[in-house]
Amino acid sequence: MRVAIVGAGFAGLGAALRLQAEGEDSFVVLERAPAVGGTWRDNTYPGVRCDVPAHLYCFSFLPNPSFSSRFARGGEIRDYLERAAEPVREHLRLGTNVESAVWSGTGWHLTTSAGPVSADVLVLAAGRLTAPRLPEVPGRFAGPVFHSSAWDHSVDLDGARVAVVGTGASGIQLLPDVAARARSVVVLQRSAPYVLPRGDVAYGAVEQARFAEQPDVLAALRADLFAEAERLYDARVGDLGARQEARARALRHLTDQVGDPALRARLTPRHEFGCKRVLFSDDYYPAAALPHVTVQGPLSSFEPDAVLTDRDRHEVDVVILATGFHTTRQPYAGLVRGRTGSTLDEHWVAGMQAYASTAVHDFPNMYILDGPNASLSHNSAVLMIEAQIDYVLGALRQTPPGVALEVSAAAEDRYAQEMAVRSVGKPWTSGCSNWYTDPRNGRQSLLWPGRATEFRERFATFDLAPYERRTVAAAARDRRGGARHDGPVGAESRGAASHP
Repeated sequence: MRVAIVGAGFAGLGAALRLQAEGEDSFVVLERAPAVGGTWRDNTYPGVRCDVPAHLYCFSFLPNPSFSSRFARGGEIRDYLERAAEPVREHLRLGTNVESAVWSGTGWHLTTSAGPVSADVLVLAAGRLTAPRLPEVPGRFAGPVFHSSAWDHSVDLDGARVAVVGTGASGIQLLPDVAARARSVVVLQRSAPYVLPRGDVAYGAVEQARFAEQPDVLAALRADLFAEAERLYDARVGDLGARQEARARALRHLTDQVGDPALRARLTPRHEFGCKRVLFSDDYYPAAALPHVTVQGPLSSFEPDAVLTDRDRHEVDVVILATGFHTTRQPYAGLVRGRTGSTLDEHWVAGMQAYASTAVHDFPNMYILDGPNASLSHNSAVLMIEAQIDYVLGALRQTPPGVALEVSAAAEDRYAQEMAVRSVGKPWTSGCSNWYTDPRNGRQSLLWPGRATEFRERFATFDLAPYERRTVAAAARDRRGGARHDGPVGAESRGAASHP
């Protein structure tokens, strides 16, 4: 097998589709779930939708004229990915759990629930939103408890007393529907988020037909949306004046929708704008202001029939955990073992890092999509995924069978240091608790600290210079303790590049 891809969300399917388009037929996509879709397969809670304009949140090479609104609902995105997977369906191995992946010196050998898989190249496309973060508090609740990413549709919320733990992206999306059904809702929050108006726009049948019949119109819309999102970088990260203006807009939105001064105070963020994810909603604040909804402090403990804060006790029938994910420590990292026998988790013991946000020293012919410093706070993650796929395809053109590429330790460390330095002074590192910062080293390890345009331009061309290139025979000797080539690639390949 030429390439083994782990994960069938946006990243894994994108890699598979591009490999097929390049004429490569020797690849497999391993997915532990029974269906494709990644986070959009898993998250089926009421109100789930994307905060990025739909026509940016799809593959550039596979536009979708059928999106029903500017911000697509989760089901639409899931359906889009199901359709996108059709051309590579025969390469999918659904319901296949990867139990280990080991570099043998000649290639990658994977142990899976469906049997062994061997491949020259390993692409990890498992994403960051796969391991739910659960509250670590005393006590146990006796009734139904479920995370927003594992919504229990068998639980009847009509007339129930419900606790919603968390006010991040999932929490504010699901609250309006839960509040419409429940007898009472208590919302338990650690810190209030900044919420901007969503301002959604519906696409009717006429517009959808126009997008389908005139691809240039849809392409122009996508280009406009991209330019608009790139300008948001200043409001999220860059210019202080732009950030202050955006913060003022969020606070006006709060004031316009919440009349009660006491509730408004509880819903007012105390952190710097942009330190946490900025959210979008037109119906969260009205739901929070309903008479049968209360907003309290953070969860402190459970009792069999209640949730407790430091001040109050609330008897409830159902607990919904909208508490996010372990984003800076990936569950797959303990399963992957590199050239020297260490796991990826051990390599990342002091924090996640990867050269070009994609390649890791000691792990030859392995590439990570949507991994360290590969996300954005202002634009579509799919743009970054596509840029990384371009990078991986360039690497594959430089990696014929029998050749191993491994990024140097120095290049990986320099890149990690660059990410750390460029994150200093950004709102993400201003002191709040967020999902961008790795607690192991205090570094911001999730976001690319620049615009999407810069990442795409910088890594549109694969450059061999930071890599060590060896035959697999030499790599096998290294694993047995033989000589190792620690320098950059030789003169015969230095500076060679491939344009995807």
